[in-house]
Amino acid sequence: MEKIWLESYDYYVPESIRYPKIPLYQLLEMTCVKYDESVATIFFDQQMTYGQIRDQVRRLAAALKGMGVQKGDRVALMLPNSPQFIISYYGVLEAGGTVVNISPLHVERELEYEFNDSGSETLIYLDLFDERIQAVKGKSPLKRIIASSITDYMETPADPNVEKAEGTYFLKEVIAGAEPEVPDVDIDPESDLAALQYTGGTTGLPKGVMLTHRNLLANAMQCALWAKEFTEPGGDVYLDVIPFFHSYGQTVGMNNAILNAATMVLIPQFEINMMLQAIKKYQPNFFPGVPTLYVAILSHPEALEYGVDKLRLCNSGSAPIPIEVIKQFSHISGGIFCEGYGLSEASPVTHSNPIVGMKKVGSIGIPFPDTEAKIVDVETGTKELGINEPGELIIRGPQVMKGYWEKPEETAATLRDGWLYTGDVGTMDEDGYFYIVDRKKDMIIAGGFNIYPREVDEVLYEHPKVQEAVTVGIPDEYRGETVKVYIVLKEGMKCTEDEIIAYCRERLAAYKAPRMVEFRAELPKTMVGKILRRSLREEEIAKQKEKGEG
Repeated sequence: MEKIWLESYDYYVPESIRYPKIPLYQLLEMTCVKYDESVATIFFDQQMTYGQIRDQVRRLAAALKGMGVQKGDRVALMLPNSPQFIISYYGVLEAGGTVVNISPLHVERELEYEFNDSGSETLIYLDLFDERIQAVKGKSPLKRIIASSITDYMETPADPNVEKAEGTYFLKEVIAGAEPEVPDVDIDPESDLAALQYTGGTTGLPKGVMLTHRNLLANAMQCALWAKEFTEPGGDVYLDVIPFFHSYGQTVGMNNAILNAATMVLIPQFEINMMLQAIKKYQPNFFPGVPTLYVAILSHPEALEYGVDKLRLCNSGSAPIPIEVIKQFSHISGGIFCEGYGLSEASPVTHSNPIVGMKKVGSIGIPFPDTEAKIVDVETGTKELGINEPGELIIRGPQVMKGYWEKPEETAATLRDGWLYTGDVGTMDEDGYFYIVDRKKDMIIAGGFNIYPREVDEVLYEHPKVQEAVTVGIPDEYRGETVKVYIVLKEGMKCTEDEIIAYCRERLAAYKAPRMVEFRAELPKTMVGKILRRSLREEEIAKQKEKGEG
């Protein structure tokens, strides 16, 4: 396989990188050698230096070991973007543990499953989630829970609103009561796990992606080198809205920032005015975002007044971004906009458009250093396809996971001969730029025709009245499936179902155009901003069953 994309690398990007054989937590230790006085975090106007963060990390690591946490033990984190997330994450790693990232949006059933599946005996969480934790604690392996208040690292901290009981601790007390300890656990970066990252469960129950210290360190270094000419160690400011418990936020927003000794402006949850105020006040120069964040900014009538045009580098990942959104955001922003690609199983980033060189709108870009990618036939996954032929994207590189936690069959199906089978249908052009057509699982088959929902989504986003849209295949007795679209209109706009269908028919083959349109005030999304296409399909199936039973 010829790596034709290497010709498109920026002049400063190497084909290969030498990765140090060190544990992931050494990123923080190395940064503190030179930048311990630099501001690491800004959280509700309160600042912490890298040296202060490291002190807290070392104290927590000592405390966790004192509680009985041993090398390889899984420690769950259920925290928003905050100093306590970073301190807990690196504290667990320095204690020799494995971080299990838990979404704060999870309901009790999901929490119970992930605690049990991972075998987590320790949890560090925000007191706002205490009711759910208490409900599942007795049904899980949890032996100790460590509660934190959102105010722990604010000017006037308060104790967590949690009842003190056996096995319950307060994070700030645990840290204050321990002496800082230099990390001394023997870690093998190649084999020891740094994190268990649960996938969204689009193909059944969520699976724990096993990411080693090397996986995550390599990906942080790949990200840093990709943007090297546009970064200034110790001088950059990151706007971190994307949650750190998500693989994209974990690597691009946190580990990459620490490697670059950047200041992280931490936003605990997405709220457009809070985000814009942070942009105005702290003037971040790097904004790793997701499509819904960019749509929200574009929809805000006063976005330019907050200095959005001063953002130097914007990156979009996690979900495909509509071409129209890229064009509009590039128009209002004075900086560089790059679309990339990744998945939890690859730590997560594998592709990006070059920072300096040729960017192709609608492309996910080219593979990172040391990363190979190719398109193979969907049926067998063994035949490499030619230029612009659609097939499954497969990837090989140092950031690719070790496998799925205690799921050998799923691991064998996804990792084959060292290649990660992504489940995404894509193409590669003559310059080595890759394009995602759609998820293999999301493909709609209507009347024998294959329809890729993203193609319909792109057309809908070009409609002047549409703010957000998503295309779903719903069961149909006659056609097998039929195309339905869900739309959120721009504020003050009115539109009809017939208008949307006619618009699509002018721009798509008749079999691809939607047969049904539903207007909504909002679309269901994950915490990181992905529109939940699957949940809308399940909702439709439930409605059909209800009608059938009625």
